[in-house]
Amino acid sequence: MRDILVTLICLVAMPLSFKKPFVGLLFFSVLAYMRLQDLAWGFARDMRWSFYIAIMTFGGYLLSKEKTPPMVNWRTMIMVLLVVVVGTGHLLLAEGREAADVSRFVDYVKIMGIAIFTTAVVRTREQLRILIWVIAMCFAFYGVKAGVAGIIKLGDVYIKRGPGGMIEDNNDFALALAMSIPLLLHLGTSEKRAILSKGVMLMIPLTMIAVVLTRSRGGTVAMAFCMAILVWRSHRRLVGMTLVGLSAIAVLALAPKEYKERIYSIKDYETEGSAASRLRAWGIALRMVKANPIWGVGFGRFQQNYAEYDPHPTPEILAGKGVIVAHNSYLQIWAECGSIAFGLYLMLIALSVWDVWTIRKQARRRYHSSWILSYCTMFEAALGTFVLGSVFLNRAHFDLIYHYVAIVMVFGHVARLEMENEAKYPTRSRVGRRGELVLRPSRGFGRSPDKASRFRAPLQPQRGS
Repeated sequence: MRDILVTLICLVAMPLSFKKPFVGLLFFSVLAYMRLQDLAWGFARDMRWSFYIAIMTFGGYLLSKEKTPPMVNWRTMIMVLLVVVVGTGHLLLAEGREAADVSRFVDYVKIMGIAIFTTAVVRTREQLRILIWVIAMCFAFYGVKAGVAGIIKLGDVYIKRGPGGMIEDNNDFALALAMSIPLLLHLGTSEKRAILSKGVMLMIPLTMIAVVLTRSRGGTVAMAFCMAILVWRSHRRLVGMTLVGLSAIAVLALAPKEYKERIYSIKDYETEGSAASRLRAWGIALRMVKANPIWGVGFGRFQQNYAEYDPHPTPEILAGKGVIVAHNSYLQIWAECGSIAFGLYLMLIALSVWDVWTIRKQARRRYHSSWILSYCTMFEAALGTFVLGSVFLNRAHFDLIYHYVAIVMVFGHVARLEMENEAKYPTRSRVGRRGELVLRPSRGFGRSPDKASRFRAPLQPQRGS
């Protein structure tokens, strides 16, 4: 039954995606983040639905007469350069005994293509809001599902893996859930329908519980940093800090003993086994960088070259058993793709964060409150969550972060157009400052004319009188 339902949904989505590429982008996001196909158990699970949707979407876009080209700025050019640099190092100059894995690089190209394509089909505030709704609900589906299960079983739940794809690993799944919390908070606080607003706000603590149930320390630290940013940017910091503190106490009280031990072990990083293995992996990654500073060892070849740069490899490592990762997204990119790609990657994230800060600064000159300021807080917290989480997690080529970068570009375009629209905001001065306060007489019943006259400016004498 699930296979039939998933198949029908995808078959209906194909012509809609061809007719309206924006709708195709939404369906593709559902398949990428919610992993709708992984909810099936039979033939629909193995079908390449995302590929079919992408073909129909791109085909409809290319044949459309009203299409707009992708945005051309520093960030889109950096994305293109990343593809060129990573491809050159991976296909031509990589080290290793095995041949280059072209399929993994093709997946990376697809990630960049979808991100750039987003800047072409999402151009209005309404489209931006719909896309954010879709992404937030995709992760909230699993957050609510896991959170409710955790409450029913009093925390005795262990999420060992995510739904699949880029978020199959429990650590990656935890990071994605943490990055969705700012989106849920924005949607919940900005929604005017009370029932819908309360429902979305209820998803936030359930998603937080889901992050804890993955037992990912990196995901927990990233989520804590996310909450710190949201509290700092809120208008009621004391209330926010109180709620976060109570939530932390409740989580620690209900969390399994194993999870508490993992959290407490962070302070003993020098002797704790998992932390020690991370430090070991970081050192080996730096040896790879030192030996291959320009092009790296090759995209996705960290594990293949691990034993060569390990001064004391174990028999399991020499045999290539197990999963060996860098435990740090930045070191992984640096070791695999080289210094050029690493610099471009850092520049891409830095420019996105800087753009959010710039828009916030411009908006605060004009408004006391605005949807623009709310979006800035949302993106700042989401990007900050990834930046810190990447220090502890091996999520270098995360499709979600590139999609967020593209969405920030669209947001910047839409926000600046609105702030420059003098017809829509006639009281705003052209230099970007708040208007002067004008004192006017009170209106309504019981106001005598003589009292109101005190607020009127005196008449200026006529010239020559």
